[in-house]
Amino acid sequence: MSIENVTIIQFPKIADARGNLTFVENNRHIPFEVRRVFYIYDIPSGVSRGAHAHRQLQQVIVPMSGALDVELDDGEQQKTVHLNRPWLGLYIPPMIWASEGNFDPGTVYMVLTSDYYDESDYFREYADFKEALRR
Repeated sequence: MSIENVTIIQFPKIADARGNLTFVENNRHIPFEVRRVFYIYDIPSGVSRGAHAHRQLQQVIVPMSGALDVELDDGEQQKTVHLNRPWLGLYIPPMIWASEGNFDPGTVYMVLTSDYYDESDYFREYADFKEALRR
């Protein structure tokens, strides 16, 4: 996969005087069936999260509140995406190294994934990720 396959997905946003509502539907707004949802919160100042890649797993990161940066690396190119709108999600395909950081205080973000947790799908060491890309 290349970094060009990482995309921003705009979810429906219904706004009225009572507030905004955004929803996500399986296989409609994201390119996979959601098998797992988790969210990250109470993030200490100055820490980073992620710092791994997946062999097969696809994911969408959605900032529910606050903001964060996602650093992306396909082994050749790098880019940083700033997320700060809860109706925008970042689609990350397999074989993209991703790290989250630069969190605003109080940030909460949700991750939708294409499969259940499986430790064998992870590249936890960047050198192992790069070696897999060379093969």
